[in-house]
Amino acid sequence: MFHSDTQILIDTWTALGEAAVIPDRAAFDPTRLGLLLPRAFMAVRRGDGAEFRLAGSWIETFHGDRLAGTAWLPWWSDSSRPLVADAITRTFREARPVVIVAGAGTDETALEIVLTPLRGADGVADRILGLYAPTTAETRHLLDVDSLTARVSVGVGDIRRAPLSLATVDGRLIA
Repeated sequence: MFHSDTQILIDTWTALGEAAVIPDRAAFDPTRLGLLLPRAFMAVRRGDGAEFRLAGSWIETFHGDRLAGTAWLPWWSDSSRPLVADAITRTFREARPVVIVAGAGTDETALEIVLTPLRGADGVADRILGLYAPTTAETRHLLDVDSLTARVSVGVGDIRRAPLSLATVDGRLIA
């Protein structure tokens, strides 16, 4: 069972219209998140990672820095980056939300970060709508966190894209 704030973003994303399984960014109305907006972010996928386009005030205070235009993966511990990069890839590949359970601060208090895929204005699926959901009072009040530790990532709901399969042409395997 996820934090109620995590579930709100998942439900909001699920209610968006589909454009080839991943909704358009234009279909998302930020006001639907209401009081959760300070903990929401919009990012663009860059290679295996993502770059913040917009980040709510709570997230910027949490990390102690302005985030627009900065990469997201450096905010994760070295050992966590492969898991986070995989979560980013999975949200697009499977066209569904992915929740990362993470630790933050010196006592590793808990945090859920949900990632949902969106299509940009050009039709390319490369936008991430995300939300930080602190699961403890201690996490809600952390400041200047310079590193997160990913514990696990979980895909939510049904995979909305058909799995990739191999095909053959003239006896040769092709993707």
